Amino acid sequence: MFITSDYHTHTIFSHGKGDVVDNALVAKEKGLKAVGISDHGFNHPAFGLSKNKISPLKDRIKTAKEQTGIDVLMGIESNVIGTDGRVDLSLARYDDFDLFIAGVHKFVAYKFNSVFNLALPSLFNAYFNRKKVSKRLIDTTTKTYINVIKNNPVDIISHINFCCYSNAVEVAKCASDYGTFIELNSKKSHLTDDEINDILAKTSANFIINSDAHSPNRVGDFSLSMSIVDRLQIPENRIANANKMPNFRFARYKSEAGR
Repeated sequence: MFITSDYHTHTIFSHGKGDVVDNALVAKEKGLKAVGISDHGFNHPAFGLSKNKISPLKDRIKTAKEQTGIDVLMGIESNVIGTDGRVDLSLARYDDFDLFIAGVHKFVAYKFNSVFNLALPSLFNAYFNRKKVSKRLIDTTTKTYINVIKNNPVDIISHINFCCYSNAVEVAKCASDYGTFIELNSKKSHLTDDEINDILAKTSANFIINSDAHSPNRVGDFSLSMSIVDRLQIPENRIANANKMPNFRFARYKSEAGR
């Protein structure tokens, strides 16, 4: 099984250690056909992409395409900021991006109510109370992910259930309905084997394998995800970037909207 592309990589424009061109060069060396530059969204106070860096980032992506000849996408790993499904990539900014990833992160500027019913409870449970997560918090997080998928043309939900707790099957059912991919993240473990097997057995959702590289040398490093694929015998046809290129929802949305 060959993974054709890596859509979740970071650069010095947010939390990464390398330039866009560095990531693209490593992607080319590893035989990838495409790489996504998906720096953290605007509401991440420490590591988020600032709006005045959008234009320079576009320029670096153009240079990377010219130097490598591979497809380099202007992406974003947008932050979930509200239980109503709000994220920090607004409709007004859609034209700036080619790829729309969304994920729950720990230290971001959430909407006020979501600080107390999602962010803080998730953080507390992640560090102090993993074995006694309340049904209420699981239901809240599940509804949050579902609202994100329903209300935004998201291509990929990143590292679902990392430091937060949802019913992954219910999220995957919604992802399947809307054409959003569930990420298998190669930087950190986030779904259990049982959760992945349940998604495979009970839904028609598809996964996508990404590195979540924060340094150029990790671009195209899929070893953690591939060990899961081998162990659970995940079929090739359930992985969107296995021996093929994915059909992304965000691009379809923008095409249909005439953007």
